[in-house]
Amino acid sequence: MIPAEIAPYLSLVVIFVMFVGFVWERFEPDVIAIAAVGLFLATGMLNTDAFIGVFANGAPIAIGALFVLSGALLRTGALEQVSALAMTGAKQSPLLTLAGLTLFVMVGSAFLNNTPIVMIMIPLAIQFAKASSWPASRLMMPLSYAAILGGGCTLIGTSTNLLVDGVAQQNGMDAFSIFEISAVGIGVAIVGIIFTALTAPLLLPNRPTLAEITSEDRTPAFMTEVLIQDGSPRVGKTPSEVNEFKRSDSKVIDVLRGETSLRRVLADVKLQAKDRVVLRTSAQDVVDLREDGLAVGGIARVSSTGTDTMELLVGPGSRLVGRILGKLRLRRRYGVYPIAVHRRGQAIAPQLDAVRLAIGDTLLIEGPRENILRLIEDAELIDLTRDTKTIPLRRSLAPIAIATMIGVVLLAGLGVMPIAGAAILGVAVILLTGVMDPDEAFSHIDGRLLALIVSMLAIGATLQATGAVKLIVDAIAPLLIGSSPLVALAVIFVLTTILTELVTNNAVAVVVTPIAIVLAQQLGLDPRAFVVAVMVAANASFATPIGYQTNMLVYGPGGYRFVDYLRFGIPLKIVTGIAAIWLIQWLWPLV
Repeated sequence: MIPAEIAPYLSLVVIFVMFVGFVWERFEPDVIAIAAVGLFLATGMLNTDAFIGVFANGAPIAIGALFVLSGALLRTGALEQVSALAMTGAKQSPLLTLAGLTLFVMVGSAFLNNTPIVMIMIPLAIQFAKASSWPASRLMMPLSYAAILGGGCTLIGTSTNLLVDGVAQQNGMDAFSIFEISAVGIGVAIVGIIFTALTAPLLLPNRPTLAEITSEDRTPAFMTEVLIQDGSPRVGKTPSEVNEFKRSDSKVIDVLRGETSLRRVLADVKLQAKDRVVLRTSAQDVVDLREDGLAVGGIARVSSTGTDTMELLVGPGSRLVGRILGKLRLRRRYGVYPIAVHRRGQAIAPQLDAVRLAIGDTLLIEGPRENILRLIEDAELIDLTRDTKTIPLRRSLAPIAIATMIGVVLLAGLGVMPIAGAAILGVAVILLTGVMDPDEAFSHIDGRLLALIVSMLAIGATLQATGAVKLIVDAIAPLLIGSSPLVALAVIFVLTTILTELVTNNAVAVVVTPIAIVLAQQLGLDPRAFVVAVMVAANASFATPIGYQTNMLVYGPGGYRFVDYLRFGIPLKIVTGIAAIWLIQWLWPLV
């Protein structure tokens, strides 16, 4: 076991290594956090009883239940009624329509998990861009920021707010009410939206999306298979050496030898009899190939099929997250081909089959439309090119889902019961009324996020138990004694907002919240103001795509580069930070 005198220093070393792991991204954040908890348990810095005590925190329960309630609104189509209105108004009153969509995103994010809201709005924003001739690159980032700003308007708007509240209660503070932070959140949101509206045309690029970049490759209308027959002069040649395959409208996609795809070694393939060459080509070239004597269509296992090219987003709930693209065998299972993958604004086509898919990746898939739709449904992908919803919505049950959500907010807002209890009651209503069955309901819970949250709560408990929090505060407090209370508040805000751009904001919130509370107490200031500062700062992740999940979701669809977030996000962070600090010290006086 670790001696008590070195335990605080060692725990800080572990935290530093953990944060480095978050930035490195070799392992997922939940894996890193669980590993850190395991190390703390193994070394005795966290005892088992203290770890079990973490589960008494109501934040994970409330967050999981709210995931289910958000899923109910999605399942009944309650959040998608704005689509038709948006498309109608896109050409007639684009500015008014855009303002309405922004308000919808912000209000929705104030009460629901903002990730699914952004996932719903991304295809809608692309359709709006096409209808209004506005570039999607000037809509996507503001969409994410509107969701972030809206989430900060209530305690239940983000999991981070609930988590900070839970940590504050563990440190002896009274629970925050659902609307206690609303004055600050709404004020910051108004400032942020005004800044975004004025500067987005100047600071955001006019850049094409993945589908637009590859539009030239999408002109052929057919995917066809050409059989290499016995005695063909093409036997022994590579596909690139066959003149018929080098027409301007044709591109060799694959060579099938039996049931084996040779796509990975396409450049080195020597054609053999019975090989099937998959071409993407025009309808006219299909006719020309037949006139040249090639076996195109009309024979066993060979067909010419009308194809479509669709841009698909890998969302947080997709079954493809963490899977290697080549091992998915999309051609064999669905008859479709991945043409390109974009990640963080860059195509990674040279090693396409070796790509391990991550949240926010954008895929360009080509094949028969019905096959792509089946892939979308099975893999839970988001179609960015058009509306492809194939699951019938339970619209008749939408009033129940809406009423349930309103009831949860009222119960928690009026103080009738804690948020966790009200949310669990809401889940019971959703299940008993058949809005969703249990499998559907629990599929909406992000288990990995909950694992991360519980792990970070355990890590926070370790920092308290080992004295690491006191060690940090003892180092900072002397530097702030005699300075303005506003300076101390600003220090906590700046520290939190910088860290949240580098690592997951839930982890930052758990680590910084106890430091903020103890620091405020030592300085004789109201710790509530400092806790609110942590909430706002931890959510104000505008300057990088990795700090907040919605930023990552719009990265590919918006055609962004990392520098775009810095150029637009840093000024927005400064403006909203000044507004937040001023509002906090006004609402919770520091003197």
